[in-house]
Amino acid sequence: MKASDALTQFLLNHRIQTCFELAGGMITHILDSFAATGQFNIISMHHEQSAAFAAEGVARYAKGKTLAVALATSGPGATNLITGIGSCWFDSIPCLFITGQVNSHELKGGLAVRQQGFQELDIVQVAQPLTKYAHRVDSADALLPAVHKALSIALDGRQGPVLLDIPNDVQCAEIADAVVGEWLRTPLQTIPAHKADSAAFDVLAALCGNAQKPLLCIGGGARWADGLNDWLLDAEAAGIPYVATLMGQERLPAGQAYFNMIGSYGNRTANWAIQNCDLLLVVGARLDVRQTGADTGDFARNAVIVQIDIDPAQLNNRIKAALNICIAAADFFKAFQLRTEMFPKLDSGWLSLLSAQRQRFQADEYPDWRISPCEIFRLLNQKLAGQPVAYVCDVGNHQMWAAQNIRLSAGQSVHHSGGMGAMGFALPAALGIALESRQKVVVITGDGSMQINIQELDTLDRLQLDIAIIVLNNAMLGMVKNFQDMYFDGRDQSTKKGYSSPAFARIAAAYGIDSHRIERSEDIDDCLNLLAGRKGPLLIEIVMDDAKECRPRLVYGAKLDRQYPEP
Repeated sequence: MKASDALTQFLLNHRIQTCFELAGGMITHILDSFAATGQFNIISMHHEQSAAFAAEGVARYAKGKTLAVALATSGPGATNLITGIGSCWFDSIPCLFITGQVNSHELKGGLAVRQQGFQELDIVQVAQPLTKYAHRVDSADALLPAVHKALSIALDGRQGPVLLDIPNDVQCAEIADAVVGEWLRTPLQTIPAHKADSAAFDVLAALCGNAQKPLLCIGGGARWADGLNDWLLDAEAAGIPYVATLMGQERLPAGQAYFNMIGSYGNRTANWAIQNCDLLLVVGARLDVRQTGADTGDFARNAVIVQIDIDPAQLNNRIKAALNICIAAADFFKAFQLRTEMFPKLDSGWLSLLSAQRQRFQADEYPDWRISPCEIFRLLNQKLAGQPVAYVCDVGNHQMWAAQNIRLSAGQSVHHSGGMGAMGFALPAALGIALESRQKVVVITGDGSMQINIQELDTLDRLQLDIAIIVLNNAMLGMVKNFQDMYFDGRDQSTKKGYSSPAFARIAAAYGIDSHRIERSEDIDDCLNLLAGRKGPLLIEIVMDDAKECRPRLVYGAKLDRQYPEP
């Protein structure tokens, strides 16, 4: 059997049948094999970075249980994948990246030349720091063992991306049918999950028994975990409040005991809860500077901190916890189920106090603006409540407005580029999410982010997916401009001065997409009705020239509960 055909059969055997690509000479054998089966959903993108983000979107929506392939040719095709590979690496997304390579005899090997074959590039060396496994397959016999190893590693433990680089001549070599059959029958190999010492759970139980003001914090490492929803229902029943990080809020419905996002751009109540609890139980959050603020010594100033994480390197890193438990979130939820009697000293007014704080801080943060982000997301929450919707956010102030104000219903989700923080993420990721979910996807983007992968509007029109794009256009790179306002006396080089943005509604119309442009707050309500009342591609551009910042936000060095501006 031809090696590219064998690769195709192996992937189909493991229910991997969606491929995002931009065609190039060194992947034509693989593309032809994918297409010949009639079982692969091949999506041609207009940039390899978009292909990477779209493949990431499939795994994000499927909670890491379904993978897609991002396929690129050698040289520039391979390097264009790197931002998407990094996004998967930092946010622990399992994804299979396959790059074509020049023929084996064209590789420079140990020669001192920079390049031997046309578009030859050692993508394995480039990608290794951003992958769990990166390998060049140097023979047909090594192909199936390599893809078996790659998929096993991608899905095992703390998940992440893997990359296989396959020379052109290896793709078209022959593999014995019997060998192919043997590998098709070989299950993927995963390492048994780490079992935490039972004594650690006894210590945790004792800490819970003494807590008067406990608080749970859900991070990105717990957002997909089996058992999370039931665990949080138990928290609600026991009257235990909880908050989340940017990534942790991905699938958290707006319950009474949920107080939203912590951190530099977090909700005021969530940060107040962090600073006033006496026991902070953190599950799957790495507690980076965006979550804690720069003053690590003041983080959770009154609390005993307990950190739960699958990755031992993340424990006792920036924040030193009183108790660290290395375990997968799903295993933790199974082993440590919350019950009311576990908190005999619980302050009966703790949850009411936080609810009062939420009431205090729920006023519109932007009464002085012509169009308020708070009002936009209030209307979105209202109009899409109860509908199965996936929100996908780009990076910038618009992302923080969304993270602070979106309130999910059951069956809804919200997706962010967290660790990489990549502008241009949302539209291609939304394509992958929409293909996997077959439900409505709403993209929240800004004028800067939208321009990075705007070419995929053509892909959206071709696929006719139910994706609505909301472009919050303030004609500036607002988040970076905020830094310039604070540290450079408002000198706004390249964020306002020297920066420009087009009329997005007109561009979308040129791509054949139904588009609308809003310049008055009075028109927002009617225009957002289109989201709930129709299917198919849609772009709504909201012009917000006076939208210059995100409120609240943490000035560097300030205490977590002293965000700007003062309420």
